[in-house]
Amino acid sequence: MRTPSPFSSLLLATALAACQARSAPKPEPVPVPALSPSPSPSVEKRGAPITTTTPPISVATALSQADTLAGKTVVIEDQVRAACSKKGCWMELGDGAAARCRVTFKDYGFFVPLDSAGAKARAEGTLELRTIPAGQVQHYEGEGGKFDKAADGSARELRLVATGVELRR
Repeated sequence: MRTPSPFSSLLLATALAACQARSAPKPEPVPVPALSPSPSPSVEKRGAPITTTTPPISVATALSQADTLAGKTVVIEDQVRAACSKKGCWMELGDGAAARCRVTFKDYGFFVPLDSAGAKARAEGTLELRTIPAGQVQHYEGEGGKFDKAADGSARELRLVATGVELRR
């Protein structure tokens, strides 16, 4: 067996030291974006911005307090059950049961998309409780509206004359 020369030992030691000094640099951590629980819904705004700071109420709550809320500015938040199929000049909010509120738009100043049904809506405006004459009930029914009619064809209705609407899909 041959003994290594001092020169080859020195060469081997230098090569090992060089390999250790040139080890690959540690990779920098790559930031990973946080996953959101769900995509945020798009918000479509119509009319004036909603400015009331009081919490929104449902249609069922508005109906149960209609006598005290009539003539006052409120924000109602509920599902869009139907919208005018001709121009989008009204929409009906409600919880899917008997609780319904027709939303019209102040001074006919703005409209909602014809396909608004199914969206979640926030609407700010003045609440009214009124009787709709039979002829107007028929007109609304021709555009997709639903009513619990009286014997004479008229209907009692909760209506919000909105100054601003936000639709979330």
